[in-house]
Amino acid sequence: MAFLLDTNVVSELRKSVPHPQVARWHAANSEAVVYLSTLVIGEIRRGIDRLRLRDVKQADLLERWLAGLTASYREKLLPVTHQVAAEWGRLSATAQPPPVIDGLMAATASVHGLTLVTRNVADVDRTGVSVVNPFD
Repeated sequence: MAFLLDTNVVSELRKSVPHPQVARWHAANSEAVVYLSTLVIGEIRRGIDRLRLRDVKQADLLERWLAGLTASYREKLLPVTHQVAAEWGRLSATAQPPPVIDGLMAATASVHGLTLVTRNVADVDRTGVSVVNPFD
């Protein structure tokens, strides 16, 4: 099985002591193929830049972590392509569409045949995309 990690999972795994369920899920799936969306990089970048306004030292630390993360996933970073955008449009054509970034993450998982790993299951459950909540 192959997975697409959402930002909340990536951030949790960065912690020195991650949520026990997330740590168990990660250990149980250590041999799986794991991808990131470029959206995750963008969300983390936004967080770092916001943090920099009040804590430059911590922002610099996270900056180095992000550089390492980006390098380690270089071959497994999935962009928002035309096909992903079209799938997002299809998945969002409902009375209660998912939030934009969550919808784009679901569309990316759908296009690439991946299971989305996120805490935000309620935001994407109506899309029909395979989803796992490692926090449960």
